[in-house]
Amino acid sequence: MVTDVKMPGISGIDVLRRVRSQAPDVPVLVITAFGNVETAVEAMKEGAYDFIGKPFHRDQLLISVGKAFERRRLAAEVHDLRIRASGVEREIVNASPAMKQVLSIADRVAGSDATILITGESGTGKEVVARRIHVRSRRAEGPFVAVNCAAIPGELMESELFGHARGAFTGAVRDRAGRFRQAAGGTIFLDEVGDIPLQLQAKLLRVLQERSVDVVGGDHPVPVDVRIVAATNRDLPEKVREGTFREDLYYRLNVVEIRVPPLRERPEDIPPLVEYFMGEASAGREVAVPPAVMEELKSRPWPGNVRELKNACERMAILCGGTEVSIDDLPPAVPRAGEEWPPLPTEGLSLVDLEKKVIERALRLKGGNITQAAAYLRVPRHILVYRIEKHGIRRDA
Repeated sequence: MVTDVKMPGISGIDVLRRVRSQAPDVPVLVITAFGNVETAVEAMKEGAYDFIGKPFHRDQLLISVGKAFERRRLAAEVHDLRIRASGVEREIVNASPAMKQVLSIADRVAGSDATILITGESGTGKEVVARRIHVRSRRAEGPFVAVNCAAIPGELMESELFGHARGAFTGAVRDRAGRFRQAAGGTIFLDEVGDIPLQLQAKLLRVLQERSVDVVGGDHPVPVDVRIVAATNRDLPEKVREGTFREDLYYRLNVVEIRVPPLRERPEDIPPLVEYFMGEASAGREVAVPPAVMEELKSRPWPGNVRELKNACERMAILCGGTEVSIDDLPPAVPRAGEEWPPLPTEGLSLVDLEKKVIERALRLKGGNITQAAAYLRVPRHILVYRIEKHGIRRDA
């Protein structure tokens, strides 16, 4: 920004102060015909990048602006290097429109301090989205503190989150800051927030409203400057209806909701994810995933989502004896809990068509080998041959 000092309505120094408070990374160049030492010193104290007195040559202005851009570029590089060195960010491999939409929303809300609620099934990548929000926020150089609320015993959660004073209870031999104060200046990620006990939800609500924590055994609330990102795989509106989750806390957390879709809703992401995970797991070996195996991977429901797919890729890399994985290297397909296989459509189906599709899929799974497909379907080979001929199934298809 280039601003004069003496202007009607507002001075250039006031403009400088507002820019520094709202966009501190923008360099400000102050120009005035009434330049004196006091004005220059005041401008520099307020954070001006440079100060030029009138009259000036245009080359002088261009040189100063060019240096400002170079300084900002170097500051951005240093910022990015610090973030990478911290190890906070995780790569998000994606190709589907659904995930691109998720990341677009995450990037748009990252610049604010609004509380974010990330929802989705277990293993979809909620934490990596939270980390992306942190590293693209103004708090990126602050800490990122992740708390798994489901893994902390209820009797310890208050102390773990809010801290305690020495002597607050038996065994409290020293002060403990707690996770909220550890995250000061940065982001706290409350994973599985739906598992916080009801009696602690009121205290979490107070933190969201007052931006202060009540330390166990402390005399006064302690202010905290922290951005809150929460995540859950639970249906929080249903828990609100059941009375196991506070309605006011739900609305405080849900300023902006980001739903991460399950892997079965974005099969386009499976090929790039498989390539990425196989590259990690194969320890430098060149291991190919043939089309038949990839089609099988894309057809599975993946109840464990990306986490389950990663484990499957590790298994394939370990069991593969050559340079190409096979169907036999895959783990058995597991339907979702409580789900029938195959799911029956409400409008009905053709048993003949269903049998044909099952046989075709079994043949594809076993690479066209009828003997192996018969063993997989647990029928004699001659029965399978009869069914193949009856349905007119091409063995080489």
